[in-house]
Amino acid sequence: MTTVRLPLFPLNSVLFPGLVLPLNVFEERYRAMMRELLKTPEEEPRRFAVVAIRDGHEVAPSLPGLPDPTSEPERGAAAGFGTDPAKALHKVGCVADAATIRERPDGTFEVLATGTTRVRLLSVDTSGPFLTGELEYLEEEPGDEAGALAEGVLRAFRQYQKRLAGARERSLTTGAELPDEPGVVSYLVAAAMMLDTPTKQRLLQAPDTASRLRDELKLLRTETAVIRTLPSLPAADLTRAPTSLN
Repeated sequence: MTTVRLPLFPLNSVLFPGLVLPLNVFEERYRAMMRELLKTPEEEPRRFAVVAIRDGHEVAPSLPGLPDPTSEPERGAAAGFGTDPAKALHKVGCVADAATIRERPDGTFEVLATGTTRVRLLSVDTSGPFLTGELEYLEEEPGDEAGALAEGVLRAFRQYQKRLAGARERSLTTGAELPDEPGVVSYLVAAAMMLDTPTKQRLLQAPDTASRLRDELKLLRTETAVIRTLPSLPAADLTRAPTSLN
């Protein structure tokens, strides 16, 4: 079993391999994480692990009444995640490689990272200024009939895109060529679909590519049918997550 210890960045969203993740970092614990990552030479990867929050707050209460009117201030690496942060976080996450870490004059950071590899969270360390985790790398197995399933998912995804464009009363103008490698297809579609966090988490932790693609095919057919009845939908980008506030 290959394990690694990395800083943990809990979010109310799921990061997939290949997805671009912009971050607006303002909490002190995550500022400390970025300052630590900046110590890594530029020619080496500046990596941290993104894990979706199961039960907790992405932004910890830092002042009375913020963000919850009844909240009291919390401090420390585990603020907002209770007495056992490991239970507050999903067990499968994704390693992020920070291509850009830019410190602003006010001490906050603008970060642009890309998901690389799935990992399983084995333990959480709360002793430092930010959470760190012992993580196990997860291999991506193709599974049975992944190639044929990817073709079916791509066809269904194009129909899903067309329905989205129609619901927004505009033409489809992505212009991007979709990949044909099954694993890449499975992650792109999982990231691009308008799904809640538990469903995206389920797709991330699928046992193999074929299982993920089968699940996506069912979801695409269901969601495409639902879109027909909706007058409008918010815009979504296929390869970039919304900027997360931390």
